[in-house]
Amino acid sequence: MERKPRAKNPVMKAAPPKADTQRDALILNAVVDSLHSIFETMLSTKVEMGAPIPKAGRTVQSGVSALIGMNAVEARGSVAITLPVPALNEISLKLLGEEIKVVDLDAAGLAGELSNMLAGVAKRILSEQGLDFDMQTPQMMHGDGHEIAHHHDGQTMLLPVKMNGHEFFVELNFV
Repeated sequence: MERKPRAKNPVMKAAPPKADTQRDALILNAVVDSLHSIFETMLSTKVEMGAPIPKAGRTVQSGVSALIGMNAVEARGSVAITLPVPALNEISLKLLGEEIKVVDLDAAGLAGELSNMLAGVAKRILSEQGLDFDMQTPQMMHGDGHEIAHHHDGQTMLLPVKMNGHEFFVELNFV
């Protein structure tokens, strides 16, 4: 009796979760609603959203960034906010009555607090829609050409935001 060679079992890799357009729209809308709520309530100012665009690479030109992870059964990912010094100064003047001219511990702390508020309000909005997220502690990055390393390999979407003539950016990366 001739023995046939056994076929090797292929290594099965878990496929990453597929993008869910409806879920992604819920997350994006929750972040946009969160931004409007925070800026109108706490800063008495309006923000204008640009169109979300895919972001290539990880590099940020300048300023300070805060990245916060958000995980749920249905999705996992992260949200980042990047504040160039002029936008950060405007926010600090309105919120704290203090100027920020350079990126230091106070600037990083303010960006971290804004990311907590942004993710926290978005988390509440998403919870009301049936998506219950856990949040992580913000990671801070700063300096010219710093990089934002999102927690997953999904496509990062960049959302430009304008406030009183100053621009800052929100990044979303969910799988």
